[in-house]
Amino acid sequence: MQEKILVLDFGGQYNQLIARRVRDCNVYCEILPYNTDIEKIKKFSPRGIIFTGGPNSVYDETSPHCSKEIFELGIPILGICYGCQIMAYSLGGVVTSAIDSSSSEYGKTITSYDTSDILFKGLPKSGVSWMSHRDFISQVPNGFCITATTDSCPVAAMSCEEKKLYAVQFHPEVNHTEHGKDMLKAFLFDICQCKGEWKMESFIDTTVADIKEKVKDKGVVLGLSGGVDSSVAAALISKAIGKQLTCVFVDQGLMRKDEGDFVEQTFTKLFDMNFVRINCQKEFLSKLKGISEPEAKRKIIGEEFYKVFWNKIRENYGSGYFAQGTIYPDRIESGKGDAAKIKTHHNQVGVPEDIHFEDIIEPLKDLFKDEVREVGEKLGLPHELVWRQPFPGPGLGVRVIGEITEERVKILQEADAILRDEMKKCGYEENLSQFFAVLPGVKTVGVMGDARTYDELIAIRAVVTDDFMTADWAKIPYEILGRISNRIINEVDHVNRVVYDITSKPPGTVEWE
Repeated sequence: MQEKILVLDFGGQYNQLIARRVRDCNVYCEILPYNTDIEKIKKFSPRGIIFTGGPNSVYDETSPHCSKEIFELGIPILGICYGCQIMAYSLGGVVTSAIDSSSSEYGKTITSYDTSDILFKGLPKSGVSWMSHRDFISQVPNGFCITATTDSCPVAAMSCEEKKLYAVQFHPEVNHTEHGKDMLKAFLFDICQCKGEWKMESFIDTTVADIKEKVKDKGVVLGLSGGVDSSVAAALISKAIGKQLTCVFVDQGLMRKDEGDFVEQTFTKLFDMNFVRINCQKEFLSKLKGISEPEAKRKIIGEEFYKVFWNKIRENYGSGYFAQGTIYPDRIESGKGDAAKIKTHHNQVGVPEDIHFEDIIEPLKDLFKDEVREVGEKLGLPHELVWRQPFPGPGLGVRVIGEITEERVKILQEADAILRDEMKKCGYEENLSQFFAVLPGVKTVGVMGDARTYDELIAIRAVVTDDFMTADWAKIPYEILGRISNRIINEVDHVNRVVYDITSKPPGTVEWE
């Protein structure tokens, strides 16, 4: 981490995407709020700084602003969208509100570039950029020159080569901007003089050595959910300390079919560790009896999981170190508004006051999800575990709509298993971001074997998305849907109808509850 890039977040929706694009270039970076103290920035010693976009107007006194001192540090800066405007505004330029709609830009926009500027060197003189702005720069600060324009935007980019300050009104980090990655590479390698030395192999070696040095002969306890993050954390810690690691796996009976057995087989056969499985479906179902309201179910499942897990720790393992699968997005501070707070996330577990570990180990705390998957593959975890789709913390408890019973869970497990089997057989699963079955709690009339039936309905949900902030329903070929429907109705007891959810996000959400 000798070369680092700092991303200052002004409330932009693409802040994590910017950081991921930087890391894709093998350059380490971190995200901090726009109002980070200047001394902390100096201590971070970045090779370069990137300002993100944001939804505000720079001339609004309540909008995010930064200290002018940051522009005097001699560190190259790239401003993006709002970050471009805040640079212009802070240094004496003029930012104007686009009162008439013709001056604002949204979506793909033809942009002309000055290819003599280092940011656009070697690129075509024009191309498509992704714009999303209401205000625009009408006058650049002294010492700056205009380096890109559009038909509606007089300053689509500007630069001050002397001070190594660069800014673009568009978003080079999104795929819609042609050559956007090349622009970011120009900033990283030509302007910031980075070498691109951030590699997963060196991360694994360094992290393993750090864990060994910290733990020494003590034990480590990790709560293993079977998800990607906790599984990769377990594999990484196991590589460092072997049998000194104990993984506690709470199987509440709400996982997908045979998933609990798969998790146990993976970690008992492939890794040197102590694996403790707690089978407690009956206890969970007893607590959930008669409960239908979604938030009530979530709360009960969460509280029961917490109780079961920590009671086991109290019995045998309440010393040494506690490990978590926290990843970088779990702990990124938001730049939205003045009260920057770290969000609460399921990977960050609160330790009861009566249990005293020496410290908490979070080996993945600096990695994004795609980087975590890369580490998992290099550590030899099974492909189906490393690329496991997002799965809700309460498990199938939020995909069984209404009361959760053993019979209803089994119906959903069987239907979901058929869905996954068919998707795998035809190879279509690679085209989908997430897909699953839902038991909506709706019964319909059917005819099977010349007899009237009144049984359960299964809903199929499948989406495609880049970031899960928005998602489109997947256009699965009818013949695949037909095979899935036929198998579910014929092979799963008490199901006589299958429907396909064609709702995008928004207005819907990916999950039903």
